[in-house]
Parts: sequence; C-alpha cells; structure tokens
Amino acid sequence: MKITYDPKFNIAYVAIKSKPSEVNSIKLSDDLIVDMAPDGTIYGFELLNANEQLQQSDDGKVLFVNQLSGHEQQIEVNE
Repeated sequence: MKITYDPKFNIAYVAIKSKPSEVNSIKLSDDLIVDMAPDGTIYGFELLNANEQLQQSDDGKVLFVNQLSGHEQQIEVNE
C-alpha cells in the first residue's frame, strides 16, 4: 500500500494495489473517488480537499497501527 499527498492540489491518494490498465473511477461524494476494476476489485481511493478531511480531529497526523503486533507509526500531513 502507498499513500501519497500533493499539497499543491490538496489531494491524497491511497493505492491499495497497482492499477491495471483498466479501472473505473467512481465518485462517491464531492471529496471521495474510488478506483475499481471491472471485477469489483478496489485499487485505491482519492481524497479531494485532503487537508480538511485528514486534519479534522487529529491535528494533521496520520497514525498507522498494526493491530497484530501493536506497532504504531505516526506521520504529519501538514504542508
């Protein structure tokens, strides 16, 4: 999995898998687009207005937690 953030356009993308040549981008809301293959496999999702969505209650920090090991890693997404 890869998470990217473009501060110039304020867009975050969570890539779950590498995209095949054919995906359908489905707009679920004004701020969320999901990339899905014809067979229903989700390849990633795009957060528009990412700062607003990612900084609502956590001061612009993303916390990754491995629920099996309990290991946590925190990164900031502020510009």
